[in-house]
Amino acid sequence: MTTAVPTDRERAAVQAYLRLLYTVRAAFDKAAGAPGAPLPPLLAPDVLAEAEAALRAAGLAGNEDEFFRLLASWCPEP
Repeated sequence: MTTAVPTDRERAAVQAYLRLLYTVRAAFDKAAGAPGAPLPPLLAPDVLAEAEAALRAAGLAGNEDEFFRLLASWCPEP
């Protein structure tokens, strides 16, 4: 049953996803400007593993619609 307030596990999943998203953005932003800039560094596997584990713990693995609904309510676009 969906509630208006995210559970602790749902909140942890959203937070882990946002950390992963911000890490990836930072990596690409570093390499994006100059011609011939090096490729972005590899993402640390523990960042991705944390996000995957949090999604599983919240029961959101394979349920992208529900997860992105939670994400939108947690971090709405400007």
